[in-house]
Formats: sequence, C-alpha cells, structure tokens
Amino acid sequence: MTSEIIYRYFPDLTAEQKQQFDQLFSLYDLWNSQINVISRKDIDLLYERHILHSLGIAKVCTFKPGQHIMDVGTGGGFPGIPLAILYPQTQFHLVDSIGKKIKVVNEIAKAIGLKNLKATHSRAEQVNEKFDFIVSRAVTQLKDFYPWIRGKFKKDSISSLKNGVLYLKGGDLEEELKQSNLKNIALYPLKDYFEQEFFETKYVVYIPAQ
Repeated sequence: MTSEIIYRYFPDLTAEQKQQFDQLFSLYDLWNSQINVISRKDIDLLYERHILHSLGIAKVCTFKPGQHIMDVGTGGGFPGIPLAILYPQTQFHLVDSIGKKIKVVNEIAKAIGLKNLKATHSRAEQVNEKFDFIVSRAVTQLKDFYPWIRGKFKKDSISSLKNGVLYLKGGDLEEELKQSNLKNIALYPLKDYFEQEFFETKYVVYIPAQ
C-alpha cells in the first residue's frame, strides 16, 4: 500500500507534504531493520495502520498555526510525525521513555525536513510545558494515562474542541472509560471517516482538560 491512500483522504496536500509522506516508507523500512519501532508484519501496511491511523485525529480536530501539541509515548513517531507533516505551522513535542525510539524519530524528522517537531527522551510527567492538545496512541489505560498529563493544558482554547486529549484507541472501550472517572468524554469512530476494514473498531477518544 502506498501514500496514495493518504492523498485520497487528504486531497489538499502541498507538493512538499506529499513528498514528505512519500519518503516515510523507505525511511521506516530502513530504521525498522535496525531498531524495531513497528511490528515486522505491519511495515508493508505502514500507510494504512500507522500514518492514516495517526491522521484520524485530524478528522476530529483541526490544529491551528502556533498551537503546541505533545505526543506522549510516541514510539516511532505516531501520531506525531504524520500530524506534524499535515500541520506545518503547529509545534509538536514528541516524548518517549525509550531513547532509541526517539533517535529514530529525530532521524526521520531531519530526513524529511520537519522544522516544527522536537523529540525528547523523557516521560510525560517530566515535561514542564503547557499544551493546547495532548495526543497519544494506545499507550496505556486511560485511568493510568490521564494523571501523567493532568495540569499540562493551556487555559485558552482556539480550536473547534476545547483543549484536551485526543487518544487513538481500539476495541470495546465502555469499561475502560467507566474506570477512568473522566468527564465529558466523546468517542469518534474512525470508520465514519475511513472505509478500510482496519478502522472498524478504532476510535479517537476526546477528553477535555479536567
């Protein structure tokens, strides 16, 4: 599967953005052979299961120029790198507690010329900044995740959604959401935006800052 799947759902990309998305497969293929950041069986499905999945967040909320977004537990750079390509005027800070994964993120960002992304080997709790949104992809249960980032949100909201968390998660979430004790959670099914079977049970979980 090629980057054409990205163009199909995001038809307004610039030539530079298309070139950046095009480069990702060969870069991840190269780095994955050295440092395993994507499961081996998934590398051929990179554009669907990692890049398009990450961009599901953009179907739910549009980031504005000058906003600051933190990607917690970014791993190989998801959802942060695809979102940073899509929103070149928005600042992204990607963090992960595993240093070699951050090395991959930095090398890929440099190779494709991303100027709006920084990646640090750190835990979310150690980051002393405030953000408009915090994004993540199924790092852990929400009841464990939210305490890491509590209090890290800017007060003023300028997007269509109030500042908060946009969390990519799959499966039956009813029990997990109940256990989290978080208020005003909204679920956005990705099957409403993407027709591939992979997205049938995938969601963007939105949690306004509490």
